[in-house]
Amino acid sequence: MALLMINDLDAGAGRVDAGTQYTVNTQLVNATLMNIADNPTNVQLPGSYDDTPLHRVSIVVTGNDFATLYAPLVRDGRMEKFYWEPSREDKIGIVVGMFAEDGISSQDVVSLVDHFIDQAVDFYGALRSRLFDEQIQRFIERVGIENVGPSVINTTQPPTFQTPDFSLTHLIEQGELIDSRHL
Repeated sequence: MALLMINDLDAGAGRVDAGTQYTVNTQLVNATLMNIADNPTNVQLPGSYDDTPLHRVSIVVTGNDFATLYAPLVRDGRMEKFYWEPSREDKIGIVVGMFAEDGISSQDVVSLVDHFIDQAVDFYGALRSRLFDEQIQRFIERVGIENVGPSVINTTQPPTFQTPDFSLTHLIEQGELIDSRHL
């Protein structure tokens, strides 16, 4: 038994807008997946032909927006789609894992998830990243933009950063800033 797993297919083979290149490699990926989907027991390498039927191999792909993929590839009948909507408990478990090394209590994670219950799971990852970005912004403000290079390149004293503020109040404050950008 075998399985091919492709994570975030839409990130590599999808087209976001007119500025996204549709390269030969992208075309080959789409064509190969189409060929496998249409005739899974007869997949051939270019320049060779063997009529011995192959065993089917399931292909599982993950992604955020399959609308960016080649439309015939994702049409009903060629691809079975399963949509995962995490429950509150799923989100809590995932966010506990995201913030595990940051010393946030499970109770605070529950409060955070409940405050932003309608947000996707990746929102919490963006929130965590934002707290580290604050440290970089403070560093730039402290040394000045013109001194960032000399402060980090070939230096004997690398910069030091404070531990981000992972308090529930600060997390909610920063989450509200992220949330308000998407209104």
